[in-house]
Amino acid sequence: MAVIWELDFYSRPILDENQKKYWEVIICESPLTVQRSPDSLFRFSKFCDGTQVNSVWLKEALSEAIAKAPAPPSKIRFFRRQMNNMICKACKETGIDPIPSRYTVALQEWLKARETDFYPNQPGYDSASASTTSVSYPATTPQLLPDALQGQQWAYVNLEAQALDEMPEWEIAFGEAFPLALLDIDPQTSIPGLIIYSSRAVPLAAWMSGIELAYVKATFGTPARLTLESGASDAWILAQLSNPQTQQEGKNFEQAKQNAKGVHFLAIQSDPQSESFAGFWLLQEDH
Repeated sequence: MAVIWELDFYSRPILDENQKKYWEVIICESPLTVQRSPDSLFRFSKFCDGTQVNSVWLKEALSEAIAKAPAPPSKIRFFRRQMNNMICKACKETGIDPIPSRYTVALQEWLKARETDFYPNQPGYDSASASTTSVSYPATTPQLLPDALQGQQWAYVNLEAQALDEMPEWEIAFGEAFPLALLDIDPQTSIPGLIIYSSRAVPLAAWMSGIELAYVKATFGTPARLTLESGASDAWILAQLSNPQTQQEGKNFEQAKQNAKGVHFLAIQSDPQSESFAGFWLLQEDH
């Protein structure tokens, strides 16, 4: 199985003797499956003086991480758009594909842990700058799915979290997941999902596997829609929620996501009778 890393390179709430923020690269291996133990994921971190922030330093840090890792990555995901040029340059010069992506569940959890348990215990910690570490971007206008990849039918479903432990036994052509232990999800938690039925299920799943899925979201503006977020900032229209019933179902889906810490899934099948999945992705919308 391919090795994928998740990377963040940005300033941290720790000040040097000149009251300038230190920067830090942190790298976490993507778990890829529900069975992967969070403790077994490769992790690497290294602080950088603010005067050394450039792609050369980052390339050297990447080389150091690769030397320490059990296996090098085939690609590196990163979510922070404003660091795109520097991260892409360092990755490419190291021979690794950089992938703008919000599918960085393991990295986000490690960042939260460091913000809570690690940075506050470091010399030079600055609580004022710690409150500005969150990342948010303006919503993008959703695009229509390619005509050839439109689903003919869709349905909301729910699975108990513990049922997802059986994912490795399911027949899935394309997909990705992460261990729910990473988010301390109770085995009895109801995980909501969306199944898309399509006569072109495999091409649709193959296309989705290449766009770095992020999460499914029901929105209730004008018009109300069910959208699929992907990449660093892309969004796709899955369905219009054009009547009170579909809008209520969308609200129920969003509430169920909230109850499950944002965790949900997207599945693709050829029809409701199919026992295999053309695609199955475990996703999280992190707030």
